[in-house]
Amino acid sequence: MGAGTDEYLEKEVAAGMGIGMEMLSRKEQHNANKLHKRLRRLVGTAIADFNMIEPGDRVMVCLSGGKDSYALLDILRSLQAHAATQFELIVVNLDQKQPGFPEHVLPNYLTAIGMPFRIVEQDTYSVVKRLIPEGKTTCSLCSRLRRGVLYRVAGELGATKIALGHHRDDILETLFLNLFHGGKLKTMPPKLVSDDGKHIVIRPLAYCKEKDLAAYAEMENFPIIPCNLCGSQKNMQRQAVKEMLQQWDKKFPGRLENMFSSLQNIQPSHLLDSSLYDFHGLKTGNGPVVDGDRAFDPEPFEPGMEELLNLNKE
Repeated sequence: MGAGTDEYLEKEVAAGMGIGMEMLSRKEQHNANKLHKRLRRLVGTAIADFNMIEPGDRVMVCLSGGKDSYALLDILRSLQAHAATQFELIVVNLDQKQPGFPEHVLPNYLTAIGMPFRIVEQDTYSVVKRLIPEGKTTCSLCSRLRRGVLYRVAGELGATKIALGHHRDDILETLFLNLFHGGKLKTMPPKLVSDDGKHIVIRPLAYCKEKDLAAYAEMENFPIIPCNLCGSQKNMQRQAVKEMLQQWDKKFPGRLENMFSSLQNIQPSHLLDSSLYDFHGLKTGNGPVVDGDRAFDPEPFEPGMEELLNLNKE
């Protein structure tokens, strides 16, 4: 083993054990601690809000090698060490046999931090490349194949929960993808039961911003493995939506926060889905209706919008 390899492995071990944090300046250390506390608080809140992890759970953490799944594992390990709720963690990585995939990185990292893990080898890459025409988006098929393998492994391991690394921005992007291209008002839920009813999938990063996770991954110096199958594809609809949301975040601070809050404040009586609200049964004379005529109340607008509306009335 060459000197360059030794240096690389030492870097991975240092990253896993948090040694890199000790080399930061005092200000950087302060900011890093604040970020870690914020992310841990948000993850803890999401877990509590949706009862994601219960006493005695065996949580299978799906580690892809990307920044989000690394952060998910790191924060769950921290919560496991300090939370009153006792639960077990086991990491699973699906080696999809992508060309050039560095097979040693994750085993070395997980061994260095003392984390039990299982590497599952399944050549979904060849299946996707064979079935999806060149230039077409591979994400949908890749996701289905990966999900099927992970569900099988969760059953073999006796996992009671499957933890995925999707964050707030993923949830918002999925909302707009369904809105623009699927004709549905839905997104990724923080907790769900699999189609076969055998598994519970959780997303503990649901309240976390992607930019915070990116900053955290950089500070922790996680050995990131880029995805060269789907994540690097150009002209994906998800990428277009991501860029749209990023532009909104820069131009209109707070807009993404308001949109995310709206997902937690839904009023079926002011939408158009008769399967969620009994429009046919609406009658007068039965007493006050909760939020019945709120559609006519003044709406809060972004700064400057109310002045513009008043000018239009003059």
